[in-house]
Amino acid sequence: MKMTRSAAASVALALLLIIGVTSMSVAKTFVYVSNAQDGNIDGYVMDTSTGALTPVGKTEAAKLVMPMTVSPDKKYLYAVIRSQPTRVLTYAIDPATGALAQKASAPLPDSMPYVSTDRTGRYLFTASYGGDKLAVSPIGENGLVEADAIQVIATGRNAHAILPDRSNKFVYATTLGANQVLQFTFDSTTGKLTANEPPAVSPDAGHGPRHMAISADNKNLYVLNELSGHVTQYAVDAAKGTLKLIESIGSVSAEAGLAWGVPQAPAGTAAAAAPAAKDDKPRIWAADIQIAPNGKFLYSTERTSNKIALFTVAADTGKLAYVANFATEAQPRGIKIDPSGHYLVASGEKSDRLSVYKIDQSTGKLGEPSRYPVGNGANWVEIVDVP
Repeated sequence: MKMTRSAAASVALALLLIIGVTSMSVAKTFVYVSNAQDGNIDGYVMDTSTGALTPVGKTEAAKLVMPMTVSPDKKYLYAVIRSQPTRVLTYAIDPATGALAQKASAPLPDSMPYVSTDRTGRYLFTASYGGDKLAVSPIGENGLVEADAIQVIATGRNAHAILPDRSNKFVYATTLGANQVLQFTFDSTTGKLTANEPPAVSPDAGHGPRHMAISADNKNLYVLNELSGHVTQYAVDAAKGTLKLIESIGSVSAEAGLAWGVPQAPAGTAAAAAPAAKDDKPRIWAADIQIAPNGKFLYSTERTSNKIALFTVAADTGKLAYVANFATEAQPRGIKIDPSGHYLVASGEKSDRLSVYKIDQSTGKLGEPSRYPVGNGANWVEIVDVP
């Protein structure tokens, strides 16, 4: 049947409208990096076809802005200030441009080097390395953190990270100095954490649990140990939320010549700024850990050798196999993988550049990096897809 001119024009207009709506609804990918020494946050738009970053601009925060996390609904960025007065800032994310606008500020009970949210986005978790404590703060229905913590829990020495499992029924926290991973049950109605039974598990002495990553199937928790550089795999009991140590795999090659590390002084203190003794051996100082979205690869950073380690993850058991190390920015503090799993972004606390690596989807190996300007003391990296 032959179409009339008016009908053809209507179809063409409808197609143009569909194309326009589709193009407008394409998600944008934003990258945020906290610059501890500058006291601000750098923002970028990522081109997910190439990994290229285009600066959005700098957003003011405060000195020692470090850990950050994004709300589950991708509308807000939470940034923790570790200088006095210690607090958390809530920023609204502009879905069109990626620009940040501060909407709230709330006190925290101590200097907190780690922040995360529960899976509903109603509660904010923080951990204090220098204060040996964990805290739970309420997040309002408007997405803002505006009130004091509703629960503060004393821990063993050097609480370093706190993370919920994917069921939102259990929460884990690391204590570097006490060499433990704490286990809690979580009530998402009240926000209360309760010690599980047993309340903690431990790797061998001296490892120093630091940061964590949980597998997409919620069956395994991986803990990066700051002092040994090992990644420890714990199997998660789905019913009880308790952990069972499976094995620990080294991330630092023997050729690096590094001795196991010792606990560091809290950031921002005089002891942290003091130079190491001249005869001190170079020591392992691991920092961050991330799992690729496809679950096949795991990465960790080591700050003394300036390297990113790659592990493969066995599909059936979750066991790790060390593959290689890749050179990266000076004193690599933060890494993050974009939601597509194609790019890894790395920051260095002693570098004025970010590195963006393309991930080989069959091997996990990192390609030659593209590098982009960033502020002083680049620390935490967050990447978010916003529809």
